[in-house]
Amino acid sequence: MADRSTPSGSEAEPAGAPGLARDRLLEVLRTGVIEPAGRMPFASNATFLAEVTADDDRVLAIYKPRRGERPLWDFPEGLYQREVAAYELSTALGWDLVPPTVRRGDDAPMGEGSLQAFVEADVEQHYFTMLDDDGLHDQLRRACAFDIAANNTDRKGGHLLVDEHGHVWGIDNGLAFHAEFKLRTVIWDFAGEPLPEDLTADLTDLVDRGLPPSLAELLDPFERDAVLVRTRALVELGHFPHDPTGRRWPWPVI
Repeated sequence: MADRSTPSGSEAEPAGAPGLARDRLLEVLRTGVIEPAGRMPFASNATFLAEVTADDDRVLAIYKPRRGERPLWDFPEGLYQREVAAYELSTALGWDLVPPTVRRGDDAPMGEGSLQAFVEADVEQHYFTMLDDDGLHDQLRRACAFDIAANNTDRKGGHLLVDEHGHVWGIDNGLAFHAEFKLRTVIWDFAGEPLPEDLTADLTDLVDRGLPPSLAELLDPFERDAVLVRTRALVELGHFPHDPTGRRWPWPVI
């Protein structure tokens, strides 16, 4: 049986890249030829399933071009960079929550955008069904802490996937990292619980080290400072927060 607790610091393998080491997968995503295979349904912005080929390696990925983004009043253009920033934060924390994600430039079919390794998952599963599996709760707690640090404003239940190995992935992270606290998430079931020691250690280490350049360059100065302020506040709080307003939920919830 797969280890359904997937410890902090482990590296899972996205299903769209069978047999590839992480470094090689990132290289293919950064340099490979992108061939869109079709548009993903139900996405509010242009989102494409694509095949990415470099030499003899071919992987599946999700391509989100900047030109396909719907303008928002509270976020600047370039949401795709926040998809990349989410991966960089996940990596900096050692949590392997966000699938490998890179920036692509004008060489991409529809111009600059993000390219994320595809995760093959059971489409019937989402956050609320995962709650029925106690073996996934540690990973869901990790996702909860991540979203607070990243200030995710749109963590719907369907934005958490579980693969065939029991690894939980967080996708669709473009609406995150705003300097103003705008958290909206479905993950409130752990409110009041003590922050686990391993997560506390990882978050504390991030605060002590500061953001790596690969993450910092994707955010403006206010956003960079806000990541560390939120992370430090969560550590000092020592437990998962409550939502006293009842308003910090996305819509729809799945």
